[in-house]
Amino acid sequence: MNDRFVIPGILPPLYRREPDGRLVEVAPAMPCPDLLTEEEAIRYLRLDLIDVESPEDTLRRYRRQGLVRGTQVGRCVRYRRSELERFLERITENNPR
Repeated sequence: MNDRFVIPGILPPLYRREPDGRLVEVAPAMPCPDLLTEEEAIRYLRLDLIDVESPEDTLRRYRRQGLVRGTQVGRCVRYRRSELERFLERITENNPR
């Protein structure tokens, strides 16, 4: 699994962590749409790969804190890819490693 680098315009594969700790790919990499669902935003930010209890709650907390802006479409919140890219740029500038 050496695809940990973000490739612009590509939504990374989706992984599930097995009880024994292994990561199993459950969805392949694919072109990334400009408007992402919550699940796609989680994949794009790779929140599904870090050890957080609930990636969904983490993304919602980012939104409540004003770190990421969502867009209401019908009854669902969607995330513009450009907004997620700006978020990544901001946190990288504030916390370079």
